[in-house]
Amino acid sequence: MISSIWRKTWEKKSYKTTMFSGVITLSIISFFLHPFFQAIELREGFLINDILLAILPAKDCSEAIFILIWSCVALATIRFLNNPMLFIVFLWSYALLCLTRIITIALVPLNAPAGLIPLRDPLSNYFYGQVFITKDLFYSGHTATLFLIYLCLEKKRDRLLVLLATAVVGLLLLVQHVHYSMDVLAAPFFAYFNVFCARKLLRSGKLYETQENSKD
Repeated sequence: MISSIWRKTWEKKSYKTTMFSGVITLSIISFFLHPFFQAIELREGFLINDILLAILPAKDCSEAIFILIWSCVALATIRFLNNPMLFIVFLWSYALLCLTRIITIALVPLNAPAGLIPLRDPLSNYFYGQVFITKDLFYSGHTATLFLIYLCLEKKRDRLLVLLATAVVGLLLLVQHVHYSMDVLAAPFFAYFNVFCARKLLRSGKLYETQENSKD
């Protein structure tokens, strides 16, 4: 069933072109992530007096954050295997998420919150290098990625689970003092903006409309 869905979609030249261009775009952006993160870590920024962080005692929540994030990624991957359009929307949305994070982090220089405990995530940290990056703050990539998955999924139960995970991860990031409150609160809005732009981009190439019509 999975192979037949992908085979039928793969026959469309527009889908192949859009997917390959999305993969290339994300690869190019990812290539610059490592040197970018290393550069911003050396930059001096501002320290924000975050009232919420001052109340929350710092605690290492790395394991819980890791489990929640990658469980949601696994769920999304399973859904993508049954719906190629979900994958293409997520692909372009995530590429835009990475790009907009580079822009916002560059424009908003911040120093790490007081009491920060480095987040241990062997998969995500692959892109950061050997040194813990603490100044990739505005906006929260972990929170935004989960909310992006929430926006791309279709099943009500899936969306509810991922939305709950997004809220919990956002809170745990604050408990660990990895982000300021504004970093976490702004993440869903940027995620929505990225998905909106991705869908608009796909519609401009007639791919999204074609896929939507094929469901009817």
